[in-house]
Amino acid sequence: MNQGGSQAACQGALLLIDSTQGIQAQTISVYHTAKEKGLKIIPILNKIDLPAADVDRVANQLEATFRIDPSDILHVSAKTGFGVENVLQEIVHRIPPPPGRTSAPLRALLFDSFFDHYRGVIMLLSVESGVLKKGDRIVSVHTSKKYEILDIGVMHPGETPTGSLRAGQVGYIVCNMKDPTEAHIGDTFHLVGKPVEPLIGFQPNKPMVFAGVFPFDTSEFPRLEESIKRLTLTDRSVTIQRESSTALGQGCRLGFLGTLHMDVFRQRLEDEYDANVLITAPTVPYKVVYRDGTEYMIRNPTEFPDHGDPKVREIQEPYVKGTIIVPQEYVGAMMELCSEHRGEDFADIRYLDSTTASARVLLECRLPLGEIVTDFFEKLKGRSSGFASFDYEEDGYQRSSLHKMTFLLNHVPVDALAMIVHQSVHEVVGRKWTQKLKEVIPKQVFEVPIQAMVKGKVVARETISAMRKDVTAGLYGGHFERKLKHLNKQKEGKARLKRIGKVDLPQEAFFSLLGSGNKK
Repeated sequence: MNQGGSQAACQGALLLIDSTQGIQAQTISVYHTAKEKGLKIIPILNKIDLPAADVDRVANQLEATFRIDPSDILHVSAKTGFGVENVLQEIVHRIPPPPGRTSAPLRALLFDSFFDHYRGVIMLLSVESGVLKKGDRIVSVHTSKKYEILDIGVMHPGETPTGSLRAGQVGYIVCNMKDPTEAHIGDTFHLVGKPVEPLIGFQPNKPMVFAGVFPFDTSEFPRLEESIKRLTLTDRSVTIQRESSTALGQGCRLGFLGTLHMDVFRQRLEDEYDANVLITAPTVPYKVVYRDGTEYMIRNPTEFPDHGDPKVREIQEPYVKGTIIVPQEYVGAMMELCSEHRGEDFADIRYLDSTTASARVLLECRLPLGEIVTDFFEKLKGRSSGFASFDYEEDGYQRSSLHKMTFLLNHVPVDALAMIVHQSVHEVVGRKWTQKLKEVIPKQVFEVPIQAMVKGKVVARETISAMRKDVTAGLYGGHFERKLKHLNKQKEGKARLKRIGKVDLPQEAFFSLLGSGNKK
């Protein structure tokens, strides 16, 4: 379910903390998001029955981090059922009732939706005021389209028809909406002929990681595209755009909320639709600012402007505010890791535990989003022995020295391998990828240079030696000039081939190259 939408449709939230693990990086971001929406938060410590549980230490963490009074924290064990009934009672006592009035005109907020193949789009609404009944005709403020309520009810926990929803209630409606794109998250609905002021919605999540998805067999593209569209009916945060590559064929460029979202989507694609796909290295959206003040978002490296374009004023890349929680003995390794990935502004370094020997430290810094979408998480877990937790939130765009790196095979550029790299890692990235290309490209009958080029200059090079054929094998005896004549003829032929020969990068080489890149 959409997290921002579900929070917009309620008055309170439960902050559930594992008493054996303590506060994680994700805990902090979720807590602050709920506080910004004005929700009443009930802190709960779970798993208190386990031998490894340290209730006092975690309670002190909550007090130090969020200024939560330890006496307000509920203690439960979901496994044994201890304290669960108390949680239900505290929800009633602590969380305020919805403020809406049933006598006011209908205003309902759409906070989530999903698709049913038989009934169409099923919308989840929060009724802020008024009454909504089966048979009513409603209007979308965003699209001005009208719908008739065919079914209405609450989630208890499945769909339970009630015939109506009143102010303060949250439930589902079926209204014969067939196109999922008509359900705009944050939209306001009202009765036909009774217009109202739209509710203050919320910003739906924007995709921040983009990757190309291609089938291993090009004839499977129509089936892959249909599978992706069906999956996006239940995951509206994924954006789709057709993409064509000379090397990989027809595919789709998808936008995800993050790398974990991308991995989950790929896994669902393989498990639910038996799709055999290749996902290219993830990229992030860059912003090109032109001298006339206009801005353009780049989601594909092939769209990146050439170096020295007089119309371009600057290139900006997205930054995030990262939060790392780690035992104190790993703080140095974490700061070193962030610095290697161009981390800056280590604004907040504080201890969450002040009494224990193995105290945990909260570390905050700014990082380029492009640096954490590849192998940052693997390095984080490796250098902290698996103890570190990491979370991030958007922190705007910043000017950066970014350039497009292109790869040339026998002096011919291969557009499908283009990538955007920072000035500080031109040579490192260039050497890494030219070595990969040398491993996967088959030998030719002539020497093939592999070059990585940035700003018109070659920053790395590897050479695939020519396939050697022994043209003198059939010559026995005679003067050495006979052999020399054959060798010179072979040499001239290879030189001519090198000038006019074309190196085709086979599709299998692309799959091997990009597949190994994804694993690393």
